[in-house]
Amino acid sequence: MERLRAILVDDENFTRMGLLKLIDWEGCGFRVVGEADNGEDALEEIRRTSPDLVVTDIRMPVMDGLELIRRTAEKDGPQPAFIIVSGYDDFKYAQQAVRYGVHDFILKPIDEVEFAATLRKLSDRLAREKEERRRAESGLTGAAIEALILGESDDISEAEWRRKLSLAPGEGVRYALAELNDRHSWREPDVRTPPLAKFKERIREALRALPGSEEEERPFWLHEHRNRIGILITDRMLRPFGGDEGRFGAELRRAMGELGDDTWLYVGSPVAQPTELRLSYETARQALQYKFAIEGGPVLVFGHLRGIELLHTAVDAELIGRIVEQIEEQGPDRIEDAVDRLFRYIREHRFAPEAVKMCVQQCAIALIRTIRNMEGDENGLESLKPIVGWYDLHLTPGELRRLLTNFARESAALIEKLRGEQAMGGIQKIKAYIDAHYRENINLKSIATRFYLNPAYLGQLFKKTFGVYFNDYLLLLRIQEAKKLLRQTDLRIYEVAERVGFGSADYFVTQFEKQEGMTPTEYRGRLTRQGRGAEA
Repeated sequence: MERLRAILVDDENFTRMGLLKLIDWEGCGFRVVGEADNGEDALEEIRRTSPDLVVTDIRMPVMDGLELIRRTAEKDGPQPAFIIVSGYDDFKYAQQAVRYGVHDFILKPIDEVEFAATLRKLSDRLAREKEERRRAESGLTGAAIEALILGESDDISEAEWRRKLSLAPGEGVRYALAELNDRHSWREPDVRTPPLAKFKERIREALRALPGSEEEERPFWLHEHRNRIGILITDRMLRPFGGDEGRFGAELRRAMGELGDDTWLYVGSPVAQPTELRLSYETARQALQYKFAIEGGPVLVFGHLRGIELLHTAVDAELIGRIVEQIEEQGPDRIEDAVDRLFRYIREHRFAPEAVKMCVQQCAIALIRTIRNMEGDENGLESLKPIVGWYDLHLTPGELRRLLTNFARESAALIEKLRGEQAMGGIQKIKAYIDAHYRENINLKSIATRFYLNPAYLGQLFKKTFGVYFNDYLLLLRIQEAKKLLRQTDLRIYEVAERVGFGSADYFVTQFEKQEGMTPTEYRGRLTRQGRGAEA
């Protein structure tokens, strides 16, 4: 990256040497280009080297620090920043320099950590100001760049554009779009999308940190596109990377730190003339269309994508139906496989972003419809808001897959719960039917058929719900009713058997004896004897 120039002014040599050795000047964005031991020599050094920063003592022979600052402020052109380094006794004296724009006042003995932090902060500010001056001197504004990429700058010659962009003769240029992805509260509560201006500044800082940028005396041209940042990439910027836009993009992302992890870059075709930049801009936008269609990312170069056809229509409704059916059938534990299958299909068939949006939307709507058909309420799902609200956000394929997986998993869990509730409600209806019709010739198979259930499943569900097997429950009902008839009527045994649903009197007697430890006749006879005993 381009280092800012600094000079050190102090009448004590060991103080200057200490500053040189204590501070990692290059790490703080500076290189020391000169020294002086008095204000007069320092003034000459400032004229000779045009430094960006002067670190000076206050009390010096010939010309003190305050006079040096005053005299420097009187000269025309860009002014260096000043940092005063002096003892505590000079503090009030040094305060007079504030009106000359002194950046900071550092007390001796110097705290190297504090001083380095001051230098880094100042370096960022001075680099921005320097680039803004270059931009102003070139006469190139955001509106001018926008006119250039839209092909609306016919009144400016090719040579003039080269001058404005500081392009060497024959040097080509290409346009790239930088996009910040996955910065939303559904990912992590503390993750927020920074203002576009901050994202733009982070890109600028990263460009300054790239290999070869220390030789660049030109500003980096960045342009805001609503929610993306446009970057003009020159041939000279690509030289340290062998002209490879992919390597350049990867290094730029690395230099951006944490924000770089979520940044995707779409690089348009190179053009030989600045007035052809519209073509590069349009191909950068076309590269953006391959975001979900090409595995790998996150640097998409149009030159590598040319000729690959994209699918812009919605996915086949039959496929959506199969995916949703798999989600419903597999339950929460197997959802990820189904969603991964869908995204493989999206990539294999080269879906454009709008087709991906329609596809995800159809999946979500189908699951919501299933929930509503089962009399459920999807509004209680935590994952609902992300899956219906992501359309205006920049998401990577991986993040969109994660959101859809979460929604599918939570929806499947709700569907499973609703299915259980429906089954519970259904088994209660079946029990009520048995209670009302146990006198008839019914069995597990006939009831399962009546209620459209598998007999084995019905038997398991009945046992799980009521703690007793179906046949045992049916037998219990019939025996209880038989005992009632034996107590309250004089029906014959075979008539009682018929009344409670037994097709055979012998079978009735056998089952009664198993349950009660006596035959129906013995049961009635015992009741008769008990009645006579009560009369006596």
